[in-house]
Amino acid sequence: MATYAEVYEAWKSDPEGFWMEQAQVIDWVEPPSRALFDKNAPLYEWFVDAKVNTCWNAVDRHVKAGRGDQAALIYDSPVTDTKATITYSDLQDRVARLAGALQAQGVGVGDRVIIYMPMIPEAVVAMLAATRIGAIHSVVFGGFAAHELAVRIDDATPKCIIAGSCGIEPGRVVHYKPLLDGAIEQARHKPEFCVILQRPQGMADLTEGRDHDWADFAADAPHADCVPVPGDHPAYVLYTSGTTGQPKGVVRPTAGHLVALQWTMKNIFNVDPGEVFWAASDVGWVVGHSYICYAPLIAGNTSVLFEGKPVGTPDAGTFWRVISEHNVRSFFTAPTAFRAIKREDPKGEFLKPYDISCLRALYLAGERADPDTITWAQDLMGVPVIDHWWQTETGWPIVANPMGIEALPVKIGSPSVPMPGWDVQILDEAGHEVAPGTLGAIAVKLPLPPGTLPTLWNAEDRFRKAYLDHFPGYYETGDAGMKDEDGYLWIMARTDDVINVAGHRLSTGAMEEVLANHPDVAECAVIGVADELKGQLPMGFVCLTKGVNRPHEEIAKECVAMVRDQIGPVAAFKLAVVIDRLPKTRSGKILRKTMVQICDGAEFKVPATIDDPAILDEVRAAVGTLGYPKGA
Repeated sequence: MATYAEVYEAWKSDPEGFWMEQAQVIDWVEPPSRALFDKNAPLYEWFVDAKVNTCWNAVDRHVKAGRGDQAALIYDSPVTDTKATITYSDLQDRVARLAGALQAQGVGVGDRVIIYMPMIPEAVVAMLAATRIGAIHSVVFGGFAAHELAVRIDDATPKCIIAGSCGIEPGRVVHYKPLLDGAIEQARHKPEFCVILQRPQGMADLTEGRDHDWADFAADAPHADCVPVPGDHPAYVLYTSGTTGQPKGVVRPTAGHLVALQWTMKNIFNVDPGEVFWAASDVGWVVGHSYICYAPLIAGNTSVLFEGKPVGTPDAGTFWRVISEHNVRSFFTAPTAFRAIKREDPKGEFLKPYDISCLRALYLAGERADPDTITWAQDLMGVPVIDHWWQTETGWPIVANPMGIEALPVKIGSPSVPMPGWDVQILDEAGHEVAPGTLGAIAVKLPLPPGTLPTLWNAEDRFRKAYLDHFPGYYETGDAGMKDEDGYLWIMARTDDVINVAGHRLSTGAMEEVLANHPDVAECAVIGVADELKGQLPMGFVCLTKGVNRPHEEIAKECVAMVRDQIGPVAAFKLAVVIDRLPKTRSGKILRKTMVQICDGAEFKVPATIDDPAILDEVRAAVGTLGYPKGA
């Protein structure tokens, strides 16, 4: 069996040959004549002259191969106390009927369909139905505010919106239909029609002449066939937050998406067809696209669709129950989820009733995974904990530990090494590669591999400016870090989280690692706040493990002492405060930029992605005890 080094070298020495070989496992209507199309460099494309259909590769080909009775999706919803298994044959029937109903309403190749749904099987059915007929879907996280949905409606100009009547959070029902109605009212563009899935927990009033009830809409529709599309046809557009407040529509091209995702399931996540894979995320985020819906189905796996939370639905043992009950082989979630479990159940008591020996590995991504959380999870679960790193824009891992090729030594704190297709380099401000161990901007030498964004939706100039112009010949990731002598990548912070303290460039991530080692700290964040004398000063926020009753001032002083001891006085770390919880997006990312704006007394807009806006008042009160913002 080939080693990682051999596989990576095979790609590096012949990228064209490598990707053409990977393309052979995809079912093509017309196979590509070559892999890379570079006539518009630095805008590169892959497998452009092929004809192919995503839904065929994710569903129909498995039925045709005699595996229709295998589970495609396992729906597990502790918030509704529902469990259901959907086979590939059943999924094919549901998808083809909805696709036929959409076709009958005039939705065709290139038309946009916005999907605004919770974590239910119908969300995946809607995504696949769109790709089946060549429509371009854009999933918007269910429960997003009306204004944010309106912005996406105006950018994507959908012919149709498919929505759930409600989503269910622990202890409350979130009614989607009033938000949808408000968004359509605000938007300049109006969809021709909407399809509403009525959930019994929150039925919606339908707008006559515009809204269709999903059950009636799809009931008697003829089955639609898979429509072949060109290799560069967008499978979907997914909006990610932009610095201007206007979200960026990441375009995902069909053919490269299929080839890249198929490759990752065995080579990175080490699952074979028929085995169960679980990504605990949401279809509104890229993880939900790549690793709940598409990759597991393309590779013939069984994908778990989980509607719940790591704690509180009903307790900190939910993840262990799902792994044990559904025989999960590989599990992927965000570090935030494990910090929440660790905070609630530091001794792992909730794991005891469950047998999770089926699990081979835990994969973490979406934000920096602190060593303390990784070590805790590893010790508790008895499996490798694999940090890996990628972005909405890339669609699949840039840097990972390729468990299906070779289990490389784990270096806690590093997401490991670049995958084939990714020439990752650390650059200084002038665009020159720096020596191992030196902090710099993480960039990827062009061309990016298949499956990555070729551009932004209707915004090529913005694409160039955001990703290509700063370092010509490279894709700028926006992250800062370094490589060690073994080629392992260490991600220290977003580029704008590298703070400048009296001329010293310091990583907030390195300070967070120190704070996370404090025995009473469950979670933390460090930001840079404005300072007249030094330019910036680091400020630390720490959340305590459940059951800690010591004085907060004492813990804050210990945190300050630890950072000064381990990073040195150069860090000028003297501001730390205990806070009950950190402001986060619904996907678990800490809203550091908003925290900085609060501390600096700057005006800011409450982010649409925030999980609970009330937390910002807690941040404001906490920083007030430290005398911030200055002069307020």
